[in-house]
Amino acid sequence: MTNSIGLVGGLGPAATIHYYRECLARSAHPLDIVIAHADVARVFQHVGAGDLQGLAEYLSGFIGRLSRAGCNLAAISAVMPHICMPILREIAPVPLVDIVETTRAALLARRWSRVALFGTRAVTESGMFGRLEGIDVIRLRAEEIEAIHAAYVSIVERGEANAQLMTELIQLASEAQERERLDAIVMAGTDLSLAFKEETRLPFTILDCASHHVEAILRWPHSADRWSS
Repeated sequence: MTNSIGLVGGLGPAATIHYYRECLARSAHPLDIVIAHADVARVFQHVGAGDLQGLAEYLSGFIGRLSRAGCNLAAISAVMPHICMPILREIAPVPLVDIVETTRAALLARRWSRVALFGTRAVTESGMFGRLEGIDVIRLRAEEIEAIHAAYVSIVERGEANAQLMTELIQLASEAQERERLDAIVMAGTDLSLAFKEETRLPFTILDCASHHVEAILRWPHSADRWSS
């Protein structure tokens, strides 16, 4: 069986393009990738209503399409939809590469135990859904969470971070790292990867969730016993 990677994209579109480009740029092997486009507004509606079952069923529909297209692995190119991952795992027809698990592994590997999250309100307020075990996730001030959420939604809608948003986010991150004595700021929103990269010189330390997620997606087909034949 051909090893084919399925991506649930559209959450937002710019992040999906980023994942596609990064997979192509980093892979040492020929890739077979299929992308299914989900609706970011629909995801926000489910999350806002606290309807995790509905969200999981919605995403599972796209993963089913990917499976029927020949994919034997899937990943979601966004952080927020992972809020329903415990439910989604039970109903998805193929294995899923979980961005929360890859983020936790990357933090533990670096021995970074005190962090703050930048992403949507649902991600930051929940401490990445309470699944970063062994990591001390510092909750930022309410006004900071709202400012980060608004900036992130704007980036998703625009498909890029303009100079004003970049200045605002850099100031927020710098102040938070110094005040809270953080090991790192976790960019827990894949669209933030368009603006912040770990190799870029910044006045604060970051961990790019999407970057480590891509690495895990690419490792999976070449790990022992991951694929059925």
